[in-house]
Amino acid sequence: MSQLKYYAYDGVGGWDPTRSEVMSSDVDAQTTQAFANIDLTLRTAGVKGGFDSVFSIKSYHVGALDEVVFESMKKNMQKWMPGHRPIWTMLGVPALGLPAMRVEIDVVAIDGKEE
Repeated sequence: MSQLKYYAYDGVGGWDPTRSEVMSSDVDAQTTQAFANIDLTLRTAGVKGGFDSVFSIKSYHVGALDEVVFESMKKNMQKWMPGHRPIWTMLGVPALGLPAMRVEIDVVAIDGKEE
């Protein structure tokens, strides 16, 4: 019998996981750190497939949705999910939870396990 486990992680930002402070004002640096934080969260939760189990991503960005923002997301998705492309929604917003945040990412994953 197969069982699926559903994982949803909302509001992941580019903060230092040991201090909960936003590490940089640079959108690429925040995006890169946000993906590292998602990886840490997935591994800590025991998601066996890691990023390969992610089927949906929503990213929220303060400011213009320009080429810099798009390329940063694209670069990180290619790094963390080579050969795997989940559904991705990209939204521009006026502000996020912390004044220094430039990006926030939500992910949804399903981890399947045969028993």
